[in-house]
Amino acid sequence: MTETYKTTGKGISAFTLKKQIPILKAEHEWLKECYSQCLQQSVLNLSQAFQNFFESRAKYPNFKSKHYKSKHYRQSVQFPQNVKVISESAIKFPGLLGIVTAKIHRPIEGTIKTVTVSRSLDGKYFASLLVDDGIEKPESSSEGKVIGIDLGLTDFAITSDGSKFANPRHLKKYERNLKRKQRKLSRRKKGSKNRNKARLKVAKVHSKIARVRKDFHQKLSRKIVNENQVIVVEDLAVKNMVKNHNLARAISDVGWGQFCTMLKYKAKLEGKVYLEIGRFFPSSHL
Repeated sequence: MTETYKTTGKGISAFTLKKQIPILKAEHEWLKECYSQCLQQSVLNLSQAFQNFFESRAKYPNFKSKHYKSKHYRQSVQFPQNVKVISESAIKFPGLLGIVTAKIHRPIEGTIKTVTVSRSLDGKYFASLLVDDGIEKPESSSEGKVIGIDLGLTDFAITSDGSKFANPRHLKKYERNLKRKQRKLSRRKKGSKNRNKARLKVAKVHSKIARVRKDFHQKLSRKIVNENQVIVVEDLAVKNMVKNHNLARAISDVGWGQFCTMLKYKAKLEGKVYLEIGRFFPSSHL
């Protein structure tokens, strides 16, 4: 794909890439060990990544390495079919011998479509199941309680009805522990086993911070969506705001983008209205 883009300025269609899979299997024996549907899905993902790039929705796709390069890097694989949930604690994946022990967080109601298995930086595996439950989405309605939300740093959110939600400052809570482990990592020799062990300890702290932040966002967004019919927030330019070096760390830690995404999809699923107003609207003053 990269060579084609350099010479022609264009990409390769997913259909053309799929025809290359048998040829690549003949050249690389280890590809035959992988489930065929996973290979085809990876080709579709690659094609979509280049399409997003050509349509200016994303940057140029990066080469996916088996080594972890940053705290945001995550390995994943998609199974588009034939995954079965055996019980409340086991999943059967095609191409794998035996079953995989798992913690199923909720009953599976409907037909399983796609399962994405990902590995976090701290070595934990997660399976995200896309299920077709056959339930039609409710029609959107604006009849009901309307609430406006002003997002900030001192208070995470202040609503138009006077409610205030404090900023938990998750990073500050774990900052001392994180610094200590990062210092130990910096002293370890690159490529050594001890450095990899130290990297894993740092990754576990980052993972803990991300989980508690996500838990806070999930609970608060659920509360707001349950109690209101129309939700109005600011259209914040977070990428521009983090260019302020004095506030970049605090803005990154608060996670406004993740919170607004949760509000949006939860409101959509329940037929409620989610609106974003211009970033220059004087919402804080009001």
